[in-house]
Amino acid sequence: MFSFQDQFFFATSKAHFDAQVELITTLAIKAVEGMEKVVELNMSATKALLDEYTASSKQLASAKDPQELPSLAAAQTQPNAEKAVAYGRQLADILTSTQSEFAKAAEMQMAETGRKVSTLVDEISKNAPAGSENVIALMKTVVGKANAGYEQMTKSTKQAVEAIESNMHTAAAQLTHAAEKTTRSAKRQ
Repeated sequence: MFSFQDQFFFATSKAHFDAQVELITTLAIKAVEGMEKVVELNMSATKALLDEYTASSKQLASAKDPQELPSLAAAQTQPNAEKAVAYGRQLADILTSTQSEFAKAAEMQMAETGRKVSTLVDEISKNAPAGSENVIALMKTVVGKANAGYEQMTKSTKQAVEAIESNMHTAAAQLTHAAEKTTRSAKRQ
């Protein structure tokens, strides 16, 4: 027969292992979904780039006068810069979305694991031998502190993600502004 400690260790180890397998599986699925979106974005961007390259090459080749070339090239600068900024925003949105899905999956898994461990501790406390009240109280305290630490970590992670998202949007806005400046400069020349 197993001792009380052995039973508790086995139950918590199994619950932890199951939770880890489920979390890793969920995160792997989310990662593959994110990669699919990035590949799809890159494929559509590549197709559009090839089409635009063909059209602009034909347009430049059809120029009747060499003095037309700079104005034709300048006319293409703004749309190309805008497309690059749009691509960057779409990529940032995909990455942000994927990261958010990771955070949600981890948060849900941690909450579920916390509930399972709390239930396990409660179940063990019902079947615990006399005189183990202090051990049960200690286990409940440990579980409570672990849950509180997790909640603080989750809040900090969310704040970091919000800061990253804000910085990405600021960078995209600055890139748009720089592209517009470059286009205006190219048009003046």
